[in-house]
Amino acid sequence: MTEYFNIGKFVAIHGLKGELLLKHELGKKTSLKGLQAIFIEEKKNSFIPWFIETTKVKSDDEVYIKLEGVNTREAAIRLSRKIVWLTEADLKKFAAKNSPVSLLGYTIINNNELLGEILELIEQPHQLLCRLEIRGKEVLIPLHDDSLQKVDHKKKQVMVELPDGLLDIYLT
Repeated sequence: MTEYFNIGKFVAIHGLKGELLLKHELGKKTSLKGLQAIFIEEKKNSFIPWFIETTKVKSDDEVYIKLEGVNTREAAIRLSRKIVWLTEADLKKFAAKNSPVSLLGYTIINNNELLGEILELIEQPHQLLCRLEIRGKEVLIPLHDDSLQKVDHKKKQVMVELPDGLLDIYLT
């Protein structure tokens, strides 16, 4: 089964011919050149591909995208505010190595105890929150100077040292 990763969302419509502005979290300036398709989650766990006609860089974290079949401002409005997803292979190709989004799919280890896979990253001003599921419950693990010990890109692992009792808040 293909895994999909949230890279940002459409934040505006540009012009009259259906171009959309994607605000992304790939961690580097990119035109997404060579990307064939993006995915939008129409229904829960139902990712629909949208094929790309053209792209153009606007800023370090924004890119204009023209999608096939979206040729009017009205058609683009339907996709405005939608979250954009990429396959794991495309994410690895376009995300910066030091970008938080590149940690999606990594495993979190707390003091040699495997906690689980990072399902989502939530950026906050002074920390990054990693969303995991442990025993069927949602758990948010903070990554900041005090908790992050090491990131092993080869093993796809993030080693942390969490404060006593943090996991108990979620799991009891």
